[in-house]
Amino acid sequence: MTESTVATLTGGPTLPQERRLVTEIPGPGSRERLERKRQHVADGVGTTLPVFVTAAGGGVLVDVDGNSLIDLGSGIAVTSVGNAAPGVVSRVQEQVAAFTHTCFMVTPYDGYVDVCAALAELTPGDRAKKSALFNSGAEAVENAVKIARVATGRDAVAVFDHAYHGRTNLTMAMTAKNMPYKHGFGPFAGEVYRAPMSYPFRDGLSGEEAAARAIDVIEKQVGADNLACVVIEPIQGEGGFVVPAPGFLPALAEWCARNDVVYIADEIQSGFCRTGDWFASEHEGVVPDLVTTAKGIAGGLPLAAVTGRADLMDSVHVGGLGGTYGGNPVACAAALGALEEMRTHDLAGRARQIGAIMHERLTALAAEHSVIGDLRGRGAMMAIELCEPGTTLPDPVRTAAVSAYCHAHGVVTLTCGTWGNVFRFLPPLAISDELLGEAFDVVSEAFRATA
Repeated sequence: MTESTVATLTGGPTLPQERRLVTEIPGPGSRERLERKRQHVADGVGTTLPVFVTAAGGGVLVDVDGNSLIDLGSGIAVTSVGNAAPGVVSRVQEQVAAFTHTCFMVTPYDGYVDVCAALAELTPGDRAKKSALFNSGAEAVENAVKIARVATGRDAVAVFDHAYHGRTNLTMAMTAKNMPYKHGFGPFAGEVYRAPMSYPFRDGLSGEEAAARAIDVIEKQVGADNLACVVIEPIQGEGGFVVPAPGFLPALAEWCARNDVVYIADEIQSGFCRTGDWFASEHEGVVPDLVTTAKGIAGGLPLAAVTGRADLMDSVHVGGLGGTYGGNPVACAAALGALEEMRTHDLAGRARQIGAIMHERLTALAAEHSVIGDLRGRGAMMAIELCEPGTTLPDPVRTAAVSAYCHAHGVVTLTCGTWGNVFRFLPPLAISDELLGEAFDVVSEAFRATA
């Protein structure tokens, strides 16, 4: 992507697309505000990099001290179109001036319906589809389970090792990782069962073999006749950007179809052009019964959705789905603007370009540093897993050291994975090639500096 195109997505050249360090990270202004945070914000709300941001766009975040950091996280895959894309800003401004809220369940408005119509068009499959809108990814997942339970008359839910689905009581039960998401918060919702995920780096199985293993566990532990739904991330997010082996997802979807089990694709982190397709399920032609979305849908405003087969969506009684702020008119306006930016600038294609650049850089890095045990991902959703050389033993200590170096040198990086030993790279799709290259120069320096 050229600098001129980045300027278009950032609203003009007013925010220089550069890495610029004028103080240490965090600087004095951020440290002062961090102390204020300690006084007023609950300690349970953590912060990866304590710099207080005053402006953002394209591929950079600018903090209160004037430092400009390269963003490889996109607010965890949220600001794919950038932090202030003109199509989002203009629609939001227009909507705020008209009205901020009526509650769609009280008096409806076009924006909600327009978003649902767009989701019917964009999500996988040509059949009749409907949507319901919510605020967060966890809400979307929880409501998808509600729909599946009503539609099937069954209770059980199958999820997978390394999964992350949210922080509500039900979605904590569905999430695999204890710290920091579940520890001390039980008891959790029942009738949630966990099956083994396809994890090629660690299990060495083909997709079909891994699916047979998972299905065997589900049939033994639950039984298809008791199962309302299977919920799976086509590419796992917080669990380590685990990409299942080819054939795994189609085999699961086929088994679900044979047994009248609702197949739910959690596309909250992988959706909206992130993987080089509009949705990661498209890569192998999988058509989910229901799709949950959030994050990248609205350019940074809180919006989520459940979209799927009209007969499933309509199985819930009137009033059974909703929420005071679900499908807020301002968030819907932002979503329509973000989708327009994605189409206009072919951000799915841009994700593939970013993926090619990152893959080349990370392949070279892995050849130089044996601590990198695996490189995986698709499009602009890429990861490396760090292990003790020659083994699959996780190395979270080296991971933390590399990340700390990147932060200190002006690059925002995120880690993830069950063992905290995975770097996930989620740059905004509005980032320039030049800025992306400079970011990976710093990542390369970080590996050399911490060897």
